[in-house]
Amino acid sequence: MKKQRYVLCLLMTGVLLYYAVPRLTVFAQGLEGWFSLSWLVLAMFVLAGNLAAVLYSPKKGKKGMKQPERKRVLGR
Repeated sequence: MKKQRYVLCLLMTGVLLYYAVPRLTVFAQGLEGWFSLSWLVLAMFVLAGNLAAVLYSPKKGKKGMKQPERKRVLGR
């Protein structure tokens, strides 16, 4: 379930970048340039975080192949 959420966040970030990049002017002077640059950096952090979560999420094991739990013996 979480993997689907990460993929959805990746897609939404891609859509936001698709609409925003043509309108942002990174080389502008003053506050506009700083805003554009900081917005793009934040979007790259979001992309990197969600991509890492998708790639490094633990794989689900097979439901019928559980390993038996070891019982601890107290007092030994």
